[in-house]
Amino acid sequence: MAERGPVAEAAWHQAARARSRRMLVVGFLLVFVADQITKQLALAAFDMPGDGVVVTFFFNLTLVFNRGVSFGMLAQHGELARWGLAVMATVVAVLLGRWAWKGERPLTALGLGFVAGGAIGNALDRVRIGAVVDFLDVHYAGWHWPAFNIADAGITLGVILLLVDGLFGRDPAGPEKT
Repeated sequence: MAERGPVAEAAWHQAARARSRRMLVVGFLLVFVADQITKQLALAAFDMPGDGVVVTFFFNLTLVFNRGVSFGMLAQHGELARWGLAVMATVVAVLLGRWAWKGERPLTALGLGFVAGGAIGNALDRVRIGAVVDFLDVHYAGWHWPAFNIADAGITLGVILLLVDGLFGRDPAGPEKT
């Protein structure tokens, strides 16, 4: 058989980019929408930071307002941290979206969508209420992991997907050439 021509190859790459773009949008919307809905539920369920409910012996729902980043770092910088982190998260999300929009790897695009959806979800909290709403509390034997939310979980899962795709995924081969 003859090698496929440039038209077939261009069509293959266009279809691969379309698949990746769909995965980017799905990943973004899944994390962003789930994050915003669950945060609204947490805000409606609890009156004050620190309010919570025991779910299992290792998991609580506890309302926390995080004015910093991971583990509350930068919280002491007030409004500068609030707006600086919101702008930085938005810029990162846009850059990740551009990367995924041009790519041809659906798993990479899904991971980038998860990260971007989580970043925008937390940035929206900072803009609207001045802090990120955290409410998931995992603990064991008196040791508590810092409270987190669906956006944080989406970012973490997105990074894991990027690592898995980067380490074990195959490069798109393009159309069969024989």
